Amino acid sequence: MFGLVPFASRHDLAKEDNVFDRLLDVFDEPFMTSFKAPEFKVDVKDNGDSYDLTAELPGLKKEDISLTYENNYLTIATKKDEKSDEKDEKGNYVRRERHTSSMSRSFYIDNIDDAKCTAEYKDGVLAVHMPKTAKTEAKGHEINITDVA
Repeated sequence: MFGLVPFASRHDLAKEDNVFDRLLDVFDEPFMTSFKAPEFKVDVKDNGDSYDLTAELPGLKKEDISLTYENNYLTIATKKDEKSDEKDEKGNYVRRERHTSSMSRSFYIDNIDDAKCTAEYKDGVLAVHMPKTAKTEAKGHEINITDVA
């Protein structure tokens, strides 16, 4: 039980008032405060007749990136697999490591012509151009009310 007390709170245990209550207070503190899911920076610009999205994805290849548009959501997903093998002169493994990482972000963007969207990836930057659909004015008219006899 004492191993669960965060280091920063140990000085509070020396106080004279109810030490047992102070030990239980540790469960009110967040457990994994330093955990942060991987993410990437994205800028979306409204040009009036189109949107331009720029995503910073350094260290990835074009094959590691998936770009989909479905139900008005643009999703950028990445997956990178790294393998490192070290062998001795006989061909036996001395060290073998594998690392997999993935990230994903989705953006709600409606009224775009998904058939005309283009994307390019160069120097760690993904640029997506999304033309907007032509706005159709909602046509309305007056509805006549007739007398019912």
